[in-house]
Amino acid sequence: MNPPTTISTVKLNLRLIHYQWGAYTLHFAFCILVFAEQLAPGLIAKAVFDRLAGGASVDSGQFLGISTLWWLIVVFLLIELARVFLAIGYEWYGTTFRLLTASLLCSNLFASILRRRSDQPLPVSPGEALNRFRKHEDMGEITDFPTWIPDQVAKWIAAGIAVAVMASINLTITLVIFLPLVFVIFLTRLFWGRMLASYYKIRLAADAVSGFLGETFNAVQAVKVAGAEQDVTAHLTRLNDQRRAVELRLELFRGLLDALNSSVVSFGIGVMLLMAGAAIRGGGFSVGDFALFVSYLAFTTQVPAELGTFYGDYKTQAVSIERLLELIRPQPVETLTEFHPVYQHGPLPEVPFEERTAAHRLERLEVHGLTCRYPGPQGEPDGHGIEDVSFTLERGAFVVITGQIGSGKSTLVRALLGLLPAQAGEICWNGVPVAAPADFFRPPRCAYTSQVPRLFSDPLRENILFGLPEDRVDLAGAVHLSVLEEDVAGLEKGLDTLVGPRGIRLSGGQVQRTAAARMFVRDSELLVFDDLSSALDVETERRLWERLDELRARRGGVTCLVVSHRRAALHRADHILVMKDGRVESQGRLAGLLEDSPEMLRLWRGEIEE
Repeated sequence: MNPPTTISTVKLNLRLIHYQWGAYTLHFAFCILVFAEQLAPGLIAKAVFDRLAGGASVDSGQFLGISTLWWLIVVFLLIELARVFLAIGYEWYGTTFRLLTASLLCSNLFASILRRRSDQPLPVSPGEALNRFRKHEDMGEITDFPTWIPDQVAKWIAAGIAVAVMASINLTITLVIFLPLVFVIFLTRLFWGRMLASYYKIRLAADAVSGFLGETFNAVQAVKVAGAEQDVTAHLTRLNDQRRAVELRLELFRGLLDALNSSVVSFGIGVMLLMAGAAIRGGGFSVGDFALFVSYLAFTTQVPAELGTFYGDYKTQAVSIERLLELIRPQPVETLTEFHPVYQHGPLPEVPFEERTAAHRLERLEVHGLTCRYPGPQGEPDGHGIEDVSFTLERGAFVVITGQIGSGKSTLVRALLGLLPAQAGEICWNGVPVAAPADFFRPPRCAYTSQVPRLFSDPLRENILFGLPEDRVDLAGAVHLSVLEEDVAGLEKGLDTLVGPRGIRLSGGQVQRTAAARMFVRDSELLVFDDLSSALDVETERRLWERLDELRARRGGVTCLVVSHRRAALHRADHILVMKDGRVESQGRLAGLLEDSPEMLRLWRGEIEE
C-alpha cells in the first residue's frame, strides 16, 4: 500500500489545534465571551429607553435587580470596559496560536528541504518557494483558518440568541431583515468557484514574479553581458501585468459581494425603520425595542455574509496546503505537521557541538559493491551513476578518485556520504556496517567540501564557523590550513568582511578555500574533498596539500578522500581509484597505474598536454 501523498484540510487543522490546544482553547473561550457580551448592551438599552419613554424618573424602575437607570448606565459602561480586556485576550491567544503553528510548519518545511536528496531539486524556483513561507501568503492562510472556527461558532451562537430575542419582540420585522441575507449567502456560494480559481491564479502569478526576480538576481552578469536589460525589464513588466489582472478580477468579485451585502443590510434597516415607526404608533413596538433592534443589527447582519468568506477560506486553505506539500514530497506528508518545540519562552537551545573523541576514531573504512543509479523519467534507476564500487581506506591514507568528466567521481563520494540513495552495497566503519550514512558521516567523524561550495551573504567568519562556537574550535588553524590567511589580511574587515550572495565578493579560489576552512574547523577524522583545487593556482594548491600533510603528521593520521585530476594530488596519493563509466576501472599507486591502466595513462597525458 502506497503512503498518502496529501493530507485533508480537516486533518491538518485538527493537528494544528492538537499542537497548541491550550492557546486554542483559551482563544475559543474568549471568542464566546467577546460575542456573547454583545447581547447585554441591547438589553440594557431597551430597558433604559423603555423607562425614559414611559416617563419614569431617574431613580425609578427595576431591571435584573438594579433599581435605578443610573446603575444600568454604570453596568453598560462596565460591560464596554470589559469588552476591551476580552478583546485583548481574544487577540492574544489567537495570535499566539497562529504564530506558534506557523513556526512549527515553517521549521518542518525548512527541515524537509534541508533533508532533500541532492538528486531531488526543489520543484519550484527559490523565489516561488519563499512565497510559501510568507505570513501573508500560504503559511498565513493555513494557520489563520483554525482561528476562524471558534470565531464563527461564537458569532452564530450570539447571532442566534439575538435573532430569537428580536423574533420574540416582532417576528415580521425580523423576517424582513434577515430573509434577504439568505439570498446573499446563495450568491456568495455561487461566485466562490470563480473567486477560488482567481485565488489560485494569483498564487501562480506571484510565484512567477518572485521566481523570475530570484533568477535575475543570480544572473545579473549574464544579463549585462548579453545586453538584455530591457528585455528582462519588459518580461518582468508582463509578469506583473498578469498578476495585476488576476488580482483586479478577484477584488472585483469581492467588491461586488461586499456591495451586495451592504445593500441588502441597508435595505433591511430601511424597511425596519418604516415598519418600526408604524408599529410604535400602533403600540406594538416600543422605543426600547427599536433600540435593541438597532444594537443587534450591528453584528447579526454581518454573520451570514461572513459564512461565504469562511467557506472560501476553507477552500483556499486546501490550495495552500497543497502548495506546501509540493516542497515536502517525496517525503511523508506527515512531516509537515510533525510536533516539536518551537521555544516560545526561555533561551533558545545551543547549537549541538560534538568534539572529536576516541569513539570517533577511524581505523578502516570499507566500501563493498556500492551502487547508485539516478532515477529515470519513470522513477526507475537509469544507466547513469556508479555500479559495484569497492575500495578500502586505511587510517591516515590519502586516497584520490580520478577519471574523466561523467565517470561517476562525485556520485561515488555523495553516495558514500548518504547524499544520494544507494541501491546496493555496504559501508563499514571500523568493521561495523553503517546503516544510515547521511546521519553517520557528519562531524566529527567526517567533513565534506562539495564540488560547488555555497557561501551565504554573511561575514567570512560566519561562513567558516557555520554555527559552531568560536571559543571551542581552532578558527585560526583552519584559516591557516586552507591557505587563506593572506587573503583575510587583505580584506577590509578581515574575517568580519561580508562576502555577498554566494560569496560574490570573493574569487573562485577564495570561495573554495573558505569551504575548505569550514571543513577543517570541524576537526574530523575523515576529510572528503570533491575537486577542491579546481579553482586554485598551482602554488596555492601545493601549499594547501603541504599544510594538510603537516596536520596529518601532527595528529597521527587524518584520512583524506580526494576527488581530483590534478597532478599535485595524484603524486602524493597513497592509493588512486580510476573511474570509468561508473565503475572502478583500476586502482593502485600512480606509478603502477601509469604502467598498467590505459585510462590512467590517457588522463595523465591529457593533463600534461594542458
